[in-house]
Amino acid sequence: MWSVSHQYNLARLAETSIQRSGGEGELYFEGKVFRGGELHERSRRVAAGLLELGVQPGDRVVVSMANQPEVGIVYNALWRIGGAITPAMFLLTQPEVRHILEDSEAVGLITTPELLQHVRGAAEGVESVRWIACTGESGDGVVSFAELETAAPAEVVDVDDDAMAALMYTGGTTGRAKGVVLSHENLWYCGYSSWEAGYEPEITRGIGALPLAHSYGLIVTVVGMHSPEIGFTVLQRWFDPADWVRLVEEHRLQISAVVPSMIQMLLQQPLEDHDLSSMRYLISGAAPLAPEVVAEIERRIPGLIVREGYGCTESGAVISTNPPTGRRLGSVGKVIPGYEVRIVDENDQDLPPGEPGEIICRARGVMRGYWKSPELTADVLRGGWLHTGDIGRLDSDGYLYVVDRKKDLILRGGFNVFPRDVEDALLEHPAVGAAAVVGRPDERLGEEVVAYVSLRPGAAATSAELVEFAKTRVGKHKYPREVRILDQVPLTPVGKVDRKAVRALLGEGAKA
Repeated sequence: MWSVSHQYNLARLAETSIQRSGGEGELYFEGKVFRGGELHERSRRVAAGLLELGVQPGDRVVVSMANQPEVGIVYNALWRIGGAITPAMFLLTQPEVRHILEDSEAVGLITTPELLQHVRGAAEGVESVRWIACTGESGDGVVSFAELETAAPAEVVDVDDDAMAALMYTGGTTGRAKGVVLSHENLWYCGYSSWEAGYEPEITRGIGALPLAHSYGLIVTVVGMHSPEIGFTVLQRWFDPADWVRLVEEHRLQISAVVPSMIQMLLQQPLEDHDLSSMRYLISGAAPLAPEVVAEIERRIPGLIVREGYGCTESGAVISTNPPTGRRLGSVGKVIPGYEVRIVDENDQDLPPGEPGEIICRARGVMRGYWKSPELTADVLRGGWLHTGDIGRLDSDGYLYVVDRKKDLILRGGFNVFPRDVEDALLEHPAVGAAAVVGRPDERLGEEVVAYVSLRPGAAATSAELVEFAKTRVGKHKYPREVRILDQVPLTPVGKVDRKAVRALLGEGAKA
């Protein structure tokens, strides 16, 4: 039974945002300008179309699209009727999309023409999926987006603040991707806190290149709904560094949320040949950022300030950020308003400033828990604090520094790569007897995926063959660019992969 509290309803937030701006905010996408009022009206109609398809409050709907205006329309439409968005990155393979569909028990799937056959194959035989909608033409059992928009506008269905707004699939250091349950309150609160931490009224023109299917990209959109200013946003279908430079110059853009690998790609562009003087801030997150990279990009774009932040999907996406003034290089900034952070030892006891330990966090923005995983939820949220698994330290002024990453997680170009996903894929090859995957430091991407395998007795396979095999089993951002064949993958005494020993092989420069 729903409670009477709807203070943090994201659909109500969208309504307030449109009323405040008079619908005058603008979104520029691939040569076209869309007014905020127009997009909002379309979301109201799509919401009604989804109701006609039978979507009920609490239902999950998988959204698999590259960036485009329809992504925001669908998100707001689902929130309007109490549904929960379940994004599936367009890079995912069919087995990965199928896992999300099955695990979430999604009632429907919304996609685009270029992904339709891919996701239809993933949905085949998934009992919960009752319909598929596509931004292209209808037919062959597929509902067109245009059909959804023919319905009369739907009113907001008020749901409890604690109702699920998003089921974001991420992973841990082991196991398959798991669903992070984020409520309306979680996203509303994290978005508001992030806006409050970095608000400057004169910054109104931004460029969005982050995937809206990622928690970082999602929270940026929620932050925008909190702003009282009338904004102009350029959206890229996906990050293209040359096009990013052109768009910033052409539209005099001021701010962009990025990951470190994007900055590395921008450094490969002839930045000095363009007038980028309007660009005031790059907000960097999702992976560690080297100080020398900050210095280089700021040297080549005079007047630019890089502000590094930190967070995770489980925190709503943000925990800390460097403020517009008072940035501290090397740190991920100060904890955003309403969030609390502690640095603790293995017994959850507080450590003094400067001493590294696990980063734990508490806030209204922290997830409700992991989908259908009560034991894992209880462990990660023990004592009412989110245990991030990351190692960090706080200085005496409250600036947070991330010292180390989760034990096995590989961060490639801002995307999480979970070793077991890649190992399981390699083990599907008939010649592979054992596999271990680790991250090798990479200047451009942060880390690159490297696999070590041993072959079954009498079997034969080349490194190149195994790289090509992995491409068919995991997403483009996950497959190993390098496979090294060993006589024996190092194991611990209890038979587990000895990752410490495997990482040592990287240093030894072992070859295939």
